Formats: sequence, C-alpha cells, structure tokens
Amino acid sequence: MRGMWYALAAYVIWGCFPLYFRLLVGIDAMEILSYRVVFAFLLAFVLLVMMKQLGGFGRLLRNRRVLLWSFLASILISTNWYVFIWAVAEHRVLETSLGYFITPLVSLLIGRLVLKEQINSWQWSAGGVAALAILFELIAMGGIPWVSLALALSFGCYGLVRKLQPVESLLGLGLETLWVLPIATLVIGNGIIDGGDSHSLWQYTLLFSSGVVTAVPLLLFASSLRRINLVVAGFIMYVNPMIQFVIAIWVLNEAVPMQRYLTFGLVWVAMVLFVIGLVTKARQLKRHKKNSLAESLPIAPPL
Repeated sequence: MRGMWYALAAYVIWGCFPLYFRLLVGIDAMEILSYRVVFAFLLAFVLLVMMKQLGGFGRLLRNRRVLLWSFLASILISTNWYVFIWAVAEHRVLETSLGYFITPLVSLLIGRLVLKEQINSWQWSAGGVAALAILFELIAMGGIPWVSLALALSFGCYGLVRKLQPVESLLGLGLETLWVLPIATLVIGNGIIDGGDSHSLWQYTLLFSSGVVTAVPLLLFASSLRRINLVVAGFIMYVNPMIQFVIAIWVLNEAVPMQRYLTFGLVWVAMVLFVIGLVTKARQLKRHKKNSLAESLPIAPPL
C-alpha cells in the first residue's frame, strides 16, 4: 500500500510541474534548465554523502561503460526537461500532456523493436490507436506535433537506456546531471557576468528549489517500484498527463482546437487498451508461474 502512495505522490508532483515552471515565465528556458541541473546535482551529492554512497558513485565514475550510457541518458533527459520548460513558457501545456499520454506507448514500441519483448493483442491495439491519434493530429494541424513527440521519444529512449544499463536512481541522477554540469554552470555564470541574470528573490528561490523538485518525485518513484508491480505502476502513470490536461484547460486557460478533443479521445482509448494489456500480461504470467510450480511438485508415490 505504501508503494502505491509513493507512486501516486510522484506522479501528482510531476503533473503539477506546469504550475511550478509557469511561475518562472520570462526567464530563458536554458537558464531555468541550468539552475535545475546544478541544484539537482548538488542535492544528489549531499544525499550521496549522507547515505554513505559516495564510494559507489566514485566506482561508477571509473566504469567506462556506465559513463558512456550515462552520457546518453544525460542528453535524453536534459532534452526532455528543456522541451517541457520551453513548452510551459509558450503556453503549450496541452501538448506536453499529450506527450506524456503517449510516452508509455512509445516505450511499448521500443521494448518490442529493440528488446524483443512480447506484446499481446491489447497492447498492439493500443499502439495502433495511438499511431492513429498522431496521424490525425498531423493532418488536422497541418504539421508534426513535435513537442509531444519530442517529450515522448526522449523519455521513452531514456527509459531504454536506463534499462540497458540500470543504475540506482540517486546515483543515476548524480551521473546524468554531472555530465551537463559544466555547461549549466557556464550558462548561469555568463548570465551573472552580463548582468542579465537579475531576478526577484522569489524567482531565485524557485530556481534554487528546482533541484529538490526534480529529485523528490524521482526518489519517490524509485521507492514505489520496489513495492508495487508493473500493472499498478502502469495504471498510476496516467495521473501525470491527466493533471497536466486539467491544468492546461481549467487553470491556464489554454485554447483547445476542436480536433484536439478527438486526438485526446483516441489517446485515452489507447490508454485503456494499454492498461488492459498490462493486466492481461500480468495474469498470464501469474498463471504460468502457478502451473510451473504445480509441475515442479513431487508426485506422490503409490500406496
């Protein structure tokens, strides 16, 4: 039960991110990203010291394979963060919501094509409906929904990298932010030297706190995965884009073209099919384990 609450808390925090970063509108997206990277790294470093994991972090720094994978992960997650921050500033939260709705479906496709994971008919149907939604958006809007696709593809590929080279969440956050730390520091330093980096005390507080806002849901989510199964996690993950959708329409008052309701309708159908597919696969796996256990039991000798 605790794991479910951890996951729910993580996704609620992620879902409310548009409200947080909307308070920083007027500040360049690259500058916001730089503060987020610097303070996320500092928080990760402090936590590693407190949890006595600095030795493990040092060992990872000497592992060439881990470093290469973490560099790729850093590029992907930094791209995801930047596009999201930029989209919020440009009043395109609906597009970020759509991106995170289709992210699990992108991960599903990547898992099938790259990892050769088995996909049942429900999951294939979910992928087909999601592809139809993107195609409809492409035709209706007369262009590629690049914000949504950039968020979904960057996070989906990030998940693939973390799966191919699994690293504990806090260590991963430290490594991934360390790679872009020099660039982030230069961006912040350049802003201070040029005199353009003059914000209010409230804005500086938000910028400094962005590291905490980044790390807390990530650590909550990592803790939840150790306590709940994939079906529950797959269902709860849709809390994030649902909250963003509500915020975009009823809080930020973003305009919604009529055709976008159909796009989201198709995506929600795909979401339902995706969750049914997860439940079906979990039941099949449970049944298979039960049958395997029964077959392994010794046969009673004849009387």
